Amino acid sequence: MIREEIREKLFGLADPGYRDFSSKLIPTADPGRFMGVRTPVLRKYAKELARREDIGEFLHSLPHGYFDEDQLHAFILSELKDAERCFDEVSAFLPYVDNWATCDQMSPKVFKKHRGELLEYVREWIGSDRTYTVRFAIGMLMEHFLDEDFDPEYPEMVCAVRSEEYYVRMMQAWYFATALAKQYDRIIPYITERRLEPWTHNKTIQKAVESYRITPEQKEYLRSLRVKAGKR
Repeated sequence: MIREEIREKLFGLADPGYRDFSSKLIPTADPGRFMGVRTPVLRKYAKELARREDIGEFLHSLPHGYFDEDQLHAFILSELKDAERCFDEVSAFLPYVDNWATCDQMSPKVFKKHRGELLEYVREWIGSDRTYTVRFAIGMLMEHFLDEDFDPEYPEMVCAVRSEEYYVRMMQAWYFATALAKQYDRIIPYITERRLEPWTHNKTIQKAVESYRITPEQKEYLRSLRVKAGKR
């Protein structure tokens, strides 16, 4: 069976030293779930597996036992060429994503040519009660809808998210910092009007001033807009 074949292959590719290192970077995941396969190796293996007709067996064997299997799953989905299948498989996998790395490194190439369909899924995902489903939705808005497909509705969707989850709030800040770099005039009112929660507001400014895409003048102005915790 392909599931057993893949697991055996991954153990053969594992690096114990890297396992210990990577597990410390992802505190929400159980350290015992790490094999230690490096990301470039997983990506290469995923490209090979994505072409196999029986890969559905692995994709549907959820939940996986290991973090590396989750990573491989995400990279396989990123290689799928059938848009409808990819959307279905991503939706099925998202409830099992339990860490920022698997969430952020899953970026299906086919989505670029199907932004209309993607947006409908984003509207569904962003309303989820699952941390990494919401984070993924915001990430997709950041990746695909801040350039020629930008619409003022999209930052409103991100601003409307209210969560105490660190990994959701951090993605909101990342989104707005990136949006400031790409759509400054349209996004700066979210900062001047203090539309975001104080922590997210300040984190957005922090990330923006670290960006080489923000001008020195803009950075100076943004620094002046920091707020004290608890203030709106």
